[in-house]
Amino acid sequence: MPVAIAVGLAIAGLAIGFTAATGQSNSNVLYSGQDQLPALIENGAAYSVGTLLLLLVCKGLAYVGSLTSFRGGPVFPSLFIGAAGGMAMSHLPGLPMIGGVAMGIGAMAVGMLRLPMTSVLLTALFLGSDGFDLMPLIIIAVVVSPVATIQLTPLPVLATEE
Repeated sequence: MPVAIAVGLAIAGLAIGFTAATGQSNSNVLYSGQDQLPALIENGAAYSVGTLLLLLVCKGLAYVGSLTSFRGGPVFPSLFIGAAGGMAMSHLPGLPMIGGVAMGIGAMAVGMLRLPMTSVLLTALFLGSDGFDLMPLIIIAVVVSPVATIQLTPLPVLATEE
């Protein structure tokens, strides 16, 4: 129980720090993101790259802390983090915001669910009318994400007998 209280206080500190630094709502950090995700996408122009990167850090740490001490599902926070990461990538030349959002959501969905077809479908359905047009980007992100994860994961060290 003391660990859960400490984690809760740390998450509250992250939310307060995010709000103080950016002026954005603390609900972006505190809640699962199910209700906040549509507003994040609709108000994408109000978020600078720095705000989005800080949101990624704060939401990611709050997400990890919540998974260790509180109940709740892992899917919507990962979709929210993916959308914020995609929005940050959309500031790169040639990538529209909705394309970055689609790639981020798809990559994080397959990273969390480990179900590529479901991740493509979930992302496309979530994006509504834009989902069909963005299907190639979603598929590429959903394919690249697990391959990159496998390549970046260190191999386990085998114990040698002496």
